[in-house]
Amino acid sequence: MSRSLFLSAISAAALAGCSDPACGPGSAAVVFTVSNGSDVMLQYGDVLSSANNDCRDPAAPSGVISLTVNATQMGGTDLVTFCIPRPDKLATTPGQLGTDVQVIDFNGTANSCTLTLDTLAPPSGTVSADGMCNNGQDKAGYALGFNAHLVLNRSCNGTNDMVPVTLSGTVAVSAMP
Repeated sequence: MSRSLFLSAISAAALAGCSDPACGPGSAAVVFTVSNGSDVMLQYGDVLSSANNDCRDPAAPSGVISLTVNATQMGGTDLVTFCIPRPDKLATTPGQLGTDVQVIDFNGTANSCTLTLDTLAPPSGTVSADGMCNNGQDKAGYALGFNAHLVLNRSCNGTNDMVPVTLSGTVAVSAMP
C-alpha cells in the first residue's frame, strides 16, 4: 500500500469516529427538575443512556434499539429510569411521556419523605430530543427536554399521600458505549 493511500485510510477511519457537529446536548443543563411548586423539589443529573433494548417496539425498523436512560438524584442515590422504545422517532418528533418515553422507575427523597411513582396515575406531557444522532447511540450524547407531569406517592413518617409534580428542563444525556 502506498504511503498516501495508507494516510488517507487512517484519516478516513479517524473521521468516522468523530461525531457530527449537530449531534450532542449542546448547551443543555446537567440536571432536570421534578417539582410541585411548593414542598417537593427534586433535581436529577448524571443522566446516562444505553442501547439495552429493554422496551423494544416490535414495529421498529431493523437496527433501531430502544434506549434505557438513568438519572441520579443530586445529593443522593435515588434513581429515575426511562425507556425510549423508538429513539428514531423521538429524534425528529416530540413524544408523549408514558408511551414514547416510558417511566420505568422513579425514586426520590425530599424533606425526609420518600417519593415513588404512582403507577395508577398515567404520566402526561411531552419529551423532546435535541442533537440525537444514530438513534441515540452517538458518543456525543443528546439532550432530553421535559414538559411533563407525574403523580408520586409520598411517604413521611407513616403518613402517605399523592403529589402531582412537573418534570421540566432540558438535560444533557451522555451515551454509554
